[in-house]
Amino acid sequence: MRASRLLLMLLLLQNRGRMTADRLAAELEVSRRTVLRDVEALSAAGLPVLVRPGRGGGIELGFSYRTRLTGLAADEAEALGVLLARPSPELAALGLAAPAARAGAKLLESLPDPSRAIAQRAGAQFRVVPAAPPEDERVPALVDAVRRRRVVRLRARGDAARTVHPVGLVLEEGRWALVDALDPEVPVPLEEWGTVNISARGFG
Repeated sequence: MRASRLLLMLLLLQNRGRMTADRLAAELEVSRRTVLRDVEALSAAGLPVLVRPGRGGGIELGFSYRTRLTGLAADEAEALGVLLARPSPELAALGLAAPAARAGAKLLESLPDPSRAIAQRAGAQFRVVPAAPPEDERVPALVDAVRRRRVVRLRARGDAARTVHPVGLVLEEGRWALVDALDPEVPVPLEEWGTVNISARGFG
């Protein structure tokens, strides 16, 4: 357990740069004291973990240190391989299938040889084929509206209309829904609405 936490701490510092002990404690779900003990352990192992005191200080990696994604247990590598091999019709519907494939290839390549071999073998042995989401020609436009924070006007098949500030798009139980910043606790089911009008006007 501690070895996994130390690896995650290294990856956090590598990817995010200097972080406070409190922030690391929150990310790792441990106490601040545990973080400081882990920093001491990493330093004692010869890793360049630096502690900058004072205002604006924090914990960081020195000497442009970089680590590969090592330390995966065999079952973790196996689970990762199955996830990466899983077809993602949801990502295809969002226009993200190709970027996901590139990211998956890079992630596999970042693994050391033994872990990569386990992941690739598991991906071939265990296939999980999810149900495809319903085709909805409005989804690509709504993806763009979410990214660009554009106001959207939904029109019902009758005379009703609703203006939303879309901050998320959710696929749950085979149904698409918008998360509206004006009422984020209640997603807006797309199946209940007809055409969508993407405004050039943004929202904060």
